[in-house]
Amino acid sequence: RKSTFIKNYAYCCCRRRRGDCRLSTDKQNDIRRAALNLLARREHSTTELCRKLLKKSFLETDIHVVLNGLAEEGLLNESRFIENFIHYQRNRGYGPLHIRADLIERGISENLIEHHLEIKDNAWLTSIRFVWQKRFKNKLAHDYKTRAQQMRFLQYRGFTHDQIKSIMNNDEE
Repeated sequence: RKSTFIKNYAYCCCRRRRGDCRLSTDKQNDIRRAALNLLARREHSTTELCRKLLKKSFLETDIHVVLNGLAEEGLLNESRFIENFIHYQRNRGYGPLHIRADLIERGISENLIEHHLEIKDNAWLTSIRFVWQKRFKNKLAHDYKTRAQQMRFLQYRGFTHDQIKSIMNNDEE
């Protein structure tokens, strides 16, 4: 009987009863399993993964412990997520401004975004030309109305004013 009493009421290093601590590690294993299932499908940002795990009614403190562990193991990587996200969105025909807004919405800091996005890169000019050709079939804007329509479409896609101006000026020549 005495050993059962000590077993049930002994405290672990985190000042909880052992039973509570074991439950916490079981919960952390469940969180880790759920996080790895999400990461197996695609890369996630830390904030995005935290939101999804909170929806599954896990405790936020346990989630942060697990996510820190995944980051230390290299399974959760912000810069890898940013590179994959930019590549995917760029192939879908979106420009740097649209991509930046989506990354900010997913909890990525401005410094990391600026490091990876490089708006002044010439590759964006090839992207905007491809999007413009696909949508407007290389038809030049002959009047103000169609020119404004083309510019609005490219702005909606998230390209900068300078990029839009360069494609419109090149096509006029």
